[in-house]
Amino acid sequence: MLAIRFGDDAVAEIAELRAAERRLLHAIEKQLAYHPAEGSRRKKMLSGLSPPWEQVRPVWQLRVSDLRVFYDVDESTRVVIVRAVRRKERKRTEETL
Repeated sequence: MLAIRFGDDAVAEIAELRAAERRLLHAIEKQLAYHPAEGSRRKKMLSGLSPPWEQVRPVWQLRVSDLRVFYDVDESTRVVIVRAVRRKERKRTEETL
């Protein structure tokens, strides 16, 4: 099991969500505590992107409804770092960042 930490931007973005949307916290725990660096229907590695935050490569995306959770994994310390939570809408991933 990996520890899950939240960056300052992610904490602020989660605080702005409606209460019903905060169910994404359960999805983060369920999807990222075990095998966060394995692709699935909801998780994918983002290659070729330069997010506006410091990260451990590669950057991953977890899809929860119309929200996107951007995170990276530090295998050496066994920590998942949630960097941002953004609404996807009709934008491309690059535009969402």
